[in-house]
Amino acid sequence: MMSDRIVRSVVALFLLGAWCVGPWNVSSRASVEAIQPEASAALTAVLEPFIRHEMADKDLPALSIAVVDDQRLIWARGFGYADPERKIPATPGTVYRVGSVSKLFTAIAIMQWVEQGKLSLDAPITGVLPDFRPKNPFGTPITLRQLLSHRAGLVREPPVGHYFDPTEPTLAATVASLNETELIYPPSARTKYSNAGIAVVGAVLERLSGEPFARYVKRAVLQPLGLSKSSFEPEPELIRDLAKGYMWTYHGRVFEAPTFQLGMVPAGSMYSTVVDLARFLSALFAGGRGVLRPQTLAEMWTPQFAGEASGFGIGFAISRLDGHRRIGHGGAIYGFATELAALPDQKLGVVVVATKDFSNRVVERIADAALRILLAVRENRPLPTLVTTSPVPPEMAERLRGRYRRGEEVVDVIRRGREVYAFLRGLRVRIRQAGGQLIVDDRHAFGTTLELSADGLLINGQKYERIPATRPAPVPPRWRGLIGEYGWDHNILYILEENGQLYALIEWFFFYPLRELRRDVFQFPARGLYDGEKLTFTRDRRGRATAVSLEGIVFKRRAVGPEEGNVFRITPMRPVEELRREALAATPPVARGATREPELVELIRLDPTLKLDIRYATTNNFLSTPVYSEARAFLQRPAAEALVRAHRKLKAEGLGLLIHDAYRPWYVTKIFWEATPPDKRIFVADPAVGSRHNRGCAVDLTLYDRRTGRAVRMPSVYDEMSDRAYPDYPGGTSLERWHRERLREAMEAEGFIVYPAEWWHFDYKDWEAYPILNLPFDQIPRDDPRRRSRTRN
Repeated sequence: MMSDRIVRSVVALFLLGAWCVGPWNVSSRASVEAIQPEASAALTAVLEPFIRHEMADKDLPALSIAVVDDQRLIWARGFGYADPERKIPATPGTVYRVGSVSKLFTAIAIMQWVEQGKLSLDAPITGVLPDFRPKNPFGTPITLRQLLSHRAGLVREPPVGHYFDPTEPTLAATVASLNETELIYPPSARTKYSNAGIAVVGAVLERLSGEPFARYVKRAVLQPLGLSKSSFEPEPELIRDLAKGYMWTYHGRVFEAPTFQLGMVPAGSMYSTVVDLARFLSALFAGGRGVLRPQTLAEMWTPQFAGEASGFGIGFAISRLDGHRRIGHGGAIYGFATELAALPDQKLGVVVVATKDFSNRVVERIADAALRILLAVRENRPLPTLVTTSPVPPEMAERLRGRYRRGEEVVDVIRRGREVYAFLRGLRVRIRQAGGQLIVDDRHAFGTTLELSADGLLINGQKYERIPATRPAPVPPRWRGLIGEYGWDHNILYILEENGQLYALIEWFFFYPLRELRRDVFQFPARGLYDGEKLTFTRDRRGRATAVSLEGIVFKRRAVGPEEGNVFRITPMRPVEELRREALAATPPVARGATREPELVELIRLDPTLKLDIRYATTNNFLSTPVYSEARAFLQRPAAEALVRAHRKLKAEGLGLLIHDAYRPWYVTKIFWEATPPDKRIFVADPAVGSRHNRGCAVDLTLYDRRTGRAVRMPSVYDEMSDRAYPDYPGGTSLERWHRERLREAMEAEGFIVYPAEWWHFDYKDWEAYPILNLPFDQIPRDDPRRRSRTRN
């Protein structure tokens, strides 16, 4: 237990920094226990540093939290910025999209009708919605109880108004589209999470009330609970205070989250604040005051069908926390992650929301930490120690790197700078260390333990044998036309191949192996988001898929990169010749800190087995215009000699280096910048600061097959301005990604670092020591190949 001195000092800080803390005048039986000041102090002293650490470590822009003890809000804080660009701080009053926490309010609204005897949980749903008739080959009718506990066997998403759909259709259109689908499992047979099912519950409310869903729930549930900053509609006063959500990808792109309304509004479209949701928890602790009876809540908090202590009740997810009953729900919607959790028997609750997509494991850990702190204070026990992690030491990271197998499961461990990642059970997760223990700690996963053994890796105590990462076989020809990107910019479906298995990467983060049922028809495994659902491809005359349907959701193939040939092209913002004249007349910046004299050497003179394909001396480049007068490649001598070492080491694998570009005069960098649209300038350097190419310390290259002399196939073509260019882009084939990784490993072993947005671009480690140069190729002194011969051996 905290000392009195610590408690007093932290309480003083708490009273200055916390927001809106105090009793609510919402019930005559509201009580403030003696633990309040001490609990608040403990949360400030222990939880706040943990939150700040996790936000920095997981790069969370904003987070808000509210903690309740029965009828009292005892701690509420905002961290970071609700709008990072405008530096608007997050507060407990910041509005967030809370995703599937919405389902709790839909469930409460429907249970009000059940309480009144106007509706049965176990009657066929067609009694209320006679037009709701998805194909049901099993004969068992669907009921409200099944829908509310995810036991109806429905698809996860409706064909219209689904999670990917930005057209904002009506709830009626969303539910009507389910008639085009077929049940995946018999009703009641097994748990299959379904947003579509909760949309149907919302349609029942519309039918019974005669009002639009959002308006009815506001009147029947939100207003009686006193939730004045909550709504299922984007009301102007809420949008004014709405935090910005952010998306991210495994390959490193971050962008602002879309804000369109879901067609399945009842399942995930609620706006709220942590204070409003904390007020909701207090109403639950008061027996459902104002909205439901205590016995109704008791039924909702009982697992349905499973006959166990955990599972889905009616709307609520039920689990255990250190032996205590835990109820609540998580929420995940574009750019936001929410956790609402309560210990109803102790009347303790917490709400946490963050503004980074799929950071649900972080907010869940913070919520559980808050509950554990409150329990410890109440029970006069020592406060819990909250685990934080740090990067794996370099030597250990190198030992971890490799491939491991247990039965049919293969786990790849890779290094990326200071961090180590594993592809583990359908997710890419970060491996860290805590107290000498290797442990998974990422935005979306935590707790799996790892331990190196003499010949493998123990993962949660299970032995995985180390195996060689051999060159994969080419993709089966019948799948080649299926591999690619499908769907929308805000949510891409990737179809890829991994070691002879076709995979779907869906909702940015979830890898699923697909079972081939017949030509062009594949099935998700019986687990995860799309448990048992089917993907059906449509091909054109060339055999190339043009679309794929996921149980009626049509993902159209995305136009990414060139369809024919191997050159990516753009339309320059202005004529290149005009830009060339301006660039040649301009003056380059001066590089501060440059201490070395330039010594550019021609690569082909160091090793004639290097291949050249200098695109910028031809029309085969993204500007479709030559910008070099000669097809030559130069680097500063240390970088050039390091590159040759990499090239020679690759010979043992039958591979070599093919050079696209190296030293680049500054005026060419200026042409590229001015010619490229602003939304693609991540792929070109800003001439105001100069490029590492200008210093003679950057090279663009790929691999070639020494037997055939041809460039190997990579996940994208050279200079492609798309996500496929990123070094960790997850799509394509395993052979393409293997070649990309071999190139990276060979170059990094010699002191080069890959550019974060281009797999082909490598910067030499000493680039800062060289000046920015603007020498045309014909002014570079010819290197004598006899010089420094010993350094080339």
